[in-house]
Amino acid sequence: MLNVEQSNLQARSLLITLELSLALLIGFGFLAIGLGSAAWILSGIAAGAIVYFSDRSSNLQPNRNARKAGQLIVGLSIGLSLPIDRLGGFASQSLLLLGLPIFLMVAGGAIGILYSRLEKIDLMSGLLATTPGNIGVMASLAADYGSHTALVSLVQLMRFTTVIFSVPIIANVAVPKSSTHAVITSIGQALNVPWQTYAKSSLMIAIAVVIVHFATKLKVPLAAFFGAIAVGLGFEFLSLFNEVFHADYPIVFNVIGQILLGITIGEYWGINPRLKLITVLRAIVPVGLMLIAGLIAAAVIHRLTHLSWLSCLLMAAPGGSPEMIAIALTLQQDPEIITIAHIIRLLTINLSLPILLGFAAYQTAHQPSDSSPRHTFKSSSSK
Repeated sequence: MLNVEQSNLQARSLLITLELSLALLIGFGFLAIGLGSAAWILSGIAAGAIVYFSDRSSNLQPNRNARKAGQLIVGLSIGLSLPIDRLGGFASQSLLLLGLPIFLMVAGGAIGILYSRLEKIDLMSGLLATTPGNIGVMASLAADYGSHTALVSLVQLMRFTTVIFSVPIIANVAVPKSSTHAVITSIGQALNVPWQTYAKSSLMIAIAVVIVHFATKLKVPLAAFFGAIAVGLGFEFLSLFNEVFHADYPIVFNVIGQILLGITIGEYWGINPRLKLITVLRAIVPVGLMLIAGLIAAAVIHRLTHLSWLSCLLMAAPGGSPEMIAIALTLQQDPEIITIAHIIRLLTINLSLPILLGFAAYQTAHQPSDSSPRHTFKSSSSK
């Protein structure tokens, strides 16, 4: 038994090493063609998909620990970069910050009802497919309630991937940061970091791991991400009193964190069973409507505030909170209010899930039981 566990651990380690190596090569290629801030997240997605698709014969599952590690590393970077004195200045926009997740939840519910009728599935599956939450959580809830897990995973994955691909590219076009020497510049920044910076950052990561462990026990949503942000903010606060707590986060850590964020999404695509074209086309409908809802929300925020259009888009993007905040931080697009907006949205979604499930269960119980789902996958496997 011990030998089997060691063998599995070695296989996991080999896979993640292969994915990281491939992602670095792809990422430098993306930098060379000018993708800038989008390069590392997208290279992680590409590497995860390539590695897992190449080994479909094995019973591989997405490495969620890799994504949690990415969330922790990026979250710590974000926490260290948020000015403490500016975080308390957004109380006047509390109605807007609360209204955004409510609007996205209501829009997701309406789209879920439409999708359940289009795909001829139960309302529970439709709502879980279109609620802008965590892919794994929504798929696991679908499995627990006997809903169509494969369809829920498909729509959630398409939504998330579309956001993660499109928004960074839009951001890079809106605020170009790349140059023909981007690769050389990145390597130079990575090499010119004192060892003391790596030591101090490693210590902070170790502290963040402990805090995240307790946050996970307390069922905090996105515990790895928000726990690490809290640790970063704590060190930033302490640095106001003593310079010894100040630390510059190495670019190597940021790059690895962003790659790890993308890898798990690529792995989901790599193990995805073959899809019928009509199934994908029907799934495009709710995904497109969710993106339109995000654009409408961004337009309203832009109208009511002084924020730039890109900041509003990063606030209202229906998915990828760590990625959107990381982009905002990289491009200095109001990362403070974008962080607060995503925290409130995730809390709102998680707190309202029992209400959503109760409503769906009630409606499903009073629905005629003759609705059978359309044939979805050529194989019966699902996430």
